[in-house]
Amino acid sequence: MDKNIEDRFKVLEQTLNSDDFLKSRGLGNEVGYYIFDYNPRDELVVREYVRNLKNQNAPETNGYTLQVFNLYEIMMEFIEQKGYLSKIVQMEQKHGIKFVASRINRLLKMEEFDDAQMYFTEYIGERVVDDAVVILTGIGEIYPIIRAHSVLNKMHLVYTKRPVIMMYPGEYDRLRLTILDTNRDANYYRAFRIN
Repeated sequence: MDKNIEDRFKVLEQTLNSDDFLKSRGLGNEVGYYIFDYNPRDELVVREYVRNLKNQNAPETNGYTLQVFNLYEIMMEFIEQKGYLSKIVQMEQKHGIKFVASRINRLLKMEEFDDAQMYFTEYIGERVVDDAVVILTGIGEIYPIIRAHSVLNKMHLVYTKRPVIMMYPGEYDRLRLTILDTNRDANYYRAFRIN
């Protein structure tokens, strides 16, 4: 990433204010999925920026509602509602994080590509408004339990009306996702990088 985070925020704001972005023009019939990748060291700055961006959003002026969904918070809400939190803590102590990650993936139906009822898409689908630009956060917090490409692969099941931006703590080179500057997450080529 060649620009500092403040310069990247300016590019993001320009993108959000672009009519082409809001109408997904120039994407060759692709769904408007975008990745805003950033240095993981900037995580707290990015969180504050997204919070301010949401608070300052004026749908009557901007022409869209900005909705932010934190995937970690969604996952934890689900786990707590189901009463699984203490079981998951015990599983992690006994079997490790990889075992817990596979169980949570199964619980949230992350590996069932034909299942439109996957928990994240259902959750977002029930709450997103028609004119919304969606920002997904919490990607670093849910790693390695949930992978970014798994969520992006399913977003088209729930929302295609306006762009979706994933705030990604790592690097996206338009082909591969590398999370937290350490582990290559997966190949993913359907999203556009905001740079």
